[in-house]
Amino acid sequence: MNNSQVRVRFAPSPTGPLHLGGIRTALYNFLFARKHKGAFILRIEDTDRNRFVPGAEDYIIRSLKWCGLEVDEGVEQNGFYSPYRQSERTEIYKKHIQDLLELGHAYYAFDTPEELEKARSVSSSSKAGQFQYGCKTRLEMKNSLSLSKKEVQEKIVNGFPYVIRILIPENETVVFHDLIRGEVRVHTDNLDDKVLFKSDGFPTYHLANVVDDYLMKISHVIRGEEWLPSAPMHLLLYRFFGWEESMPKFAHLPLILKPDGNGKLSKRDGDRLGFPVFPLEWKDPVTGDVFRGYREDGYLPEAFINMLVLLGWNPGIDRDLFSLQEMIELFSIDRIGKSGSKFDPEKARWFNHQYLLKKSSQDLTSFLEKILSEKGISFNHDYVNSVVDLIKERIVLLPDLWDQSWFFFTPPASYDEPMKKKVWRLETPLILKDLISDLNRVQVFDISSLHSFFQDFAVRKNIKTGMLMSPLRLLVVGSGQGPGMAEIISILGKEEFLSRIQAGLNSIGGV
Repeated sequence: MNNSQVRVRFAPSPTGPLHLGGIRTALYNFLFARKHKGAFILRIEDTDRNRFVPGAEDYIIRSLKWCGLEVDEGVEQNGFYSPYRQSERTEIYKKHIQDLLELGHAYYAFDTPEELEKARSVSSSSKAGQFQYGCKTRLEMKNSLSLSKKEVQEKIVNGFPYVIRILIPENETVVFHDLIRGEVRVHTDNLDDKVLFKSDGFPTYHLANVVDDYLMKISHVIRGEEWLPSAPMHLLLYRFFGWEESMPKFAHLPLILKPDGNGKLSKRDGDRLGFPVFPLEWKDPVTGDVFRGYREDGYLPEAFINMLVLLGWNPGIDRDLFSLQEMIELFSIDRIGKSGSKFDPEKARWFNHQYLLKKSSQDLTSFLEKILSEKGISFNHDYVNSVVDLIKERIVLLPDLWDQSWFFFTPPASYDEPMKKKVWRLETPLILKDLISDLNRVQVFDISSLHSFFQDFAVRKNIKTGMLMSPLRLLVVGSGQGPGMAEIISILGKEEFLSRIQAGLNSIGGV
C-alpha cells in the first residue's frame, strides 16, 4: 500500500466523557497515519440517540486538541467525505439498507420488546442457554422470513414498528487476518442476526461504520478489542455490498486493565481507585457530578500521551521517554501486544515528574505565576523564578508548584501541633531571641553565609543544629515541609524571615 493511501479514523460515540482507553485508540490511529504520511479522521458516531449526551462531542474534540492529536478531516475540519457526523448521513444509510434488503441479505423484524424478552426468558430457563436471534430461531420469530409478503406489507403500511436485521448465512466460517492477533476464524452459526437499522430511523454502529469506512476510503480500522466479536459480521457486510476488494485491514487493540490486572479499566474506576480515567475534567450534564481529569490534576499532555502509548505498544528500545515525533518514527502495529496492559497510576505520576524536570525554569515560573494570579497574590517575576529553581525537583504534578512553595508567598496561619510538641522546648524561645539579635548583624544573606552563621551559632550555644533548625522551620513554614532552611531564608530575605520568627514566638508563647 502506498503511503498516500493510508487513511484511518477515530470514531467515538458522544455518549459521555472520553475514557483514556479511547484516547489511546486515537493516539495509535494518529501515530499510524503520521508514520505513513496518511490522514487521521475524526468521525462522530452519534446514531445511538438514546445514549447521546449533550457536550460529549465538544469534550472529545477538546480532549484530542489538549493531547496534541491534530485531526486532518472531521466535524470541524470537514473534507471531501463530509459530513463526518453520522446523524447527518442518514439518507446514505437508508439507501444502503435498502440495497441489502433487495439483495436478500437483510430482513424486517417486527418482534416487540416484550416478545424478545419472553424468548430470552424461555431460552435461559431451558437447556438452550442464552437466546440468540439467528439461524436456529429466526423462523420462530415475527419477521419477513416467517411472515407472508402480504403480512409484511400490511405491517409496514400500518406503521407497525420494525427493525432491519442482517441475514447471517448458515454453516460458514468467516476467516480474516487481524494485524495484531493473526488469523481469526468464526463460524456463522455462532453469530446473531444483529440489528442494522433501528425503529427510530437511525442505523446501528454495525451498518454505519462499514458504509462510512468504505465511502471514506478507510485503509486500516484500528479499534478496541471489544469490537473483535463484531468483525466477522462487518466482513460479511463488505461481501454483501460487493466491497471485498476495498475492505480495510483490521487491528483490534488489547484492553487497558485495572492496576491489579483484574478486568478492564472502566469509567467508574477513577474516583474509586483515586486517579483520573479521563483526559479532561467532566461534569455530568444530568447529575452535575464532576469527574477528575488529567489536565486539571496537573499532568502535562506530553507526559499523558507518553504514558498511554506504552500501554500496549513496545517501542523496541530500552527507554521510556519519547517525544511525539519519536513515537511517530518508531510506531508500528506489529509491536502492539495481544494481552491487556495494567494501568499503573504511580507510573503515570513518574512520567509527569520526568516531563516537568525537562521543562525550563521559565516555563515552570509561568505555571506558578498563573496559580498565584488565580489566588490573587501579587508577585515579582524574578522572585518567583528563584522559588521555582529551588523546588522544581520536588514537583510531580503542576499543583505541587503551589503546594511546595506557598510559604514563600504567605506566612503560616497555624503551626503543626505534632511537630511543635516534638521540637519545641523550654529554652527554645531564648535561643531564638539570641538568634534574632545575632542575625541583625549579618550583612550578607546568601545560602553560604547563612550555613556558616547557623553552624557557628549552634557551636557558640553548645546545641545541636537540629535544636535550632527545626524550630526555625516550624515558625517560618508552619510544618516540616520544604527544602533546606538556609535556602528558604535566602529567598525570603532578612526582613520577612525575622518577621515570621517574631510572629511565631508571639503565637506559640515565646518572649
